Amino acid sequence: MEARKKRRSTADRSSESVTVDLTAVVVAVTGGEPRVLTLSSAGEEALDRLPSGPLTPEHRTLEQGLRAWVETQTGQVLGYAEQLYTFGDRDRRLPTAKGSDRILSIGYLTLVRGPRKTDRAPGVWQDWYRFFPWEDWRDGRPACLAALRDPLMRWAAGANAPSDRRAREERLALSFGFASGSWNEDRVLERYELAYEAGLVAEAHREGGSTFLDAPLAQTGRAMAGDHRRILATAIARLRGKIKYRPVVFELMPPAFTLLQLQQTVEALAGLRLHKPNFRRLVEQQGLVEETGAVTLGTGGRPARLVRFRREAVLERSAPGLRVRAARRARRAP
Repeated sequence: MEARKKRRSTADRSSESVTVDLTAVVVAVTGGEPRVLTLSSAGEEALDRLPSGPLTPEHRTLEQGLRAWVETQTGQVLGYAEQLYTFGDRDRRLPTAKGSDRILSIGYLTLVRGPRKTDRAPGVWQDWYRFFPWEDWRDGRPACLAALRDPLMRWAAGANAPSDRRAREERLALSFGFASGSWNEDRVLERYELAYEAGLVAEAHREGGSTFLDAPLAQTGRAMAGDHRRILATAIARLRGKIKYRPVVFELMPPAFTLLQLQQTVEALAGLRLHKPNFRRLVEQQGLVEETGAVTLGTGGRPARLVRFRREAVLERSAPGLRVRAARRARRAP
């Protein structure tokens, strides 16, 4: 009997269809805050979701399909785009008349210089720290980390085997810096995965991914549809890492900007406050910008010089990025 059930289960999986879904994390920085473009999903929960749609025969390439779906759903025309990762867990399924099909979701990180004015109004630009409140250290240690520390430590101590307990403690130390007192801003995805495994985010309980229920869910950010918060965490981690060795931050800047605007954009993405003289020295050493000869009076103080990105920097250096270093106070972990 069990053998027949196993053969039927295997046959069912072998005959199922696979749908390729294209998902966009569309990022802009406005008003000194990092924004992500979201839509509201249908249904009673009406959770935020990322723009997405299936790959169809008329899409010549994956990226062309992604751009078409984002423009159709939001009216936003994408600029820079790069593929992130393919999310294909067996539990990712799409209901069909015959049951369900498996979904492979290909995530993309995309950058735009600002929201496009459009007659359509389905898209909402949201501060990405609404979804990851523990990631914003610009004003010091986030208050929510104090509420998360004890549940995370109890989750680590609750492992069945000593080796599993040590592994959990090591992961917490690397990701949240509880033992070392340091904070690595690039470990966004690892922190989300730990919060998921410990049952500290709503998605873990909604998807049956955790039975460890000791969760101050109000402290752990806004939930998203499906695994879109995991995709968003992957994109934030990629962007935070990439600004250190590639000049992608300039894909978010207007044609002319001040050095203060550039610093505020980097701070918004990294979730850290930067030392102003050190940041400006780094920009100059990298040869990333050049004077435009114009100034702006919109800073509230003395006229500020306007600069623009030097595209020649890409040819002059192998890694022309901004290796940000936070102020000492902001890097201390709880």
